[in-house]
Amino acid sequence: MIIYGKQLFLHLLKHHKDKLEEIYLAKEVQKDIFSQIAKVGLKIQKVDNQKAQALARGGNHQGFLAKVKDYEFANLNEIKKSDYLVILYGLSDVGNIGAIVRTAYALGAGGIVIVGKNESLAMQGVVRASSGAAYELPIALCTDGLSFINELKQVGFKIYAANAGGKNTKEFEFEPKTALIMGSEGEGIPNKVLQKCDESLGINMRKDWDSLNVSVAFGILFDRIING
Repeated sequence: MIIYGKQLFLHLLKHHKDKLEEIYLAKEVQKDIFSQIAKVGLKIQKVDNQKAQALARGGNHQGFLAKVKDYEFANLNEIKKSDYLVILYGLSDVGNIGAIVRTAYALGAGGIVIVGKNESLAMQGVVRASSGAAYELPIALCTDGLSFINELKQVGFKIYAANAGGKNTKEFEFEPKTALIMGSEGEGIPNKVLQKCDESLGINMRKDWDSLNVSVAFGILFDRIING
């Protein structure tokens, strides 16, 4: 898995050196940064921009790239022990998933569960879009979302669905054993999933607009759940 971009590269260099396998530099870097890179003990490969662009698949690498170990997902049973969970049901856009991961970590989520056809999930894009937050927050994969929701209920979780027309968050007092479900970008949350939720939560729109980007909607709802 290749990561690139200065901010993400430096985050891993500072907090997750053990994830790095190969280092590529496509520009001269400051002496203090080069010293930090050298301390990792890996061979530093200097590459031209053409090679760097190929590694980054055309992305804005800013001269910093690295090959890292494959992403290690959390265990679902361990995730159930956390508070304030986020369930992404059918989301496929890595930019949206990464943005949600970043916001969830910043606001204090205990973990994220991604439900769907997980074999196609490109964690390289999720890690980049999350600015490295994907390494700070347990993320688990799940192919049977309905069963997992049942398991959460058995251990005391209240399940809330983000849904147009849902109730205002002010109507509830949220306990730590709360899970918020966000639906896919196009189809939302399936009806069979909505029926298993305890309540649906919505965002009041003051203008004539029908929806928000899923990552924006998540940030609003989750902040209200966590901070009231």
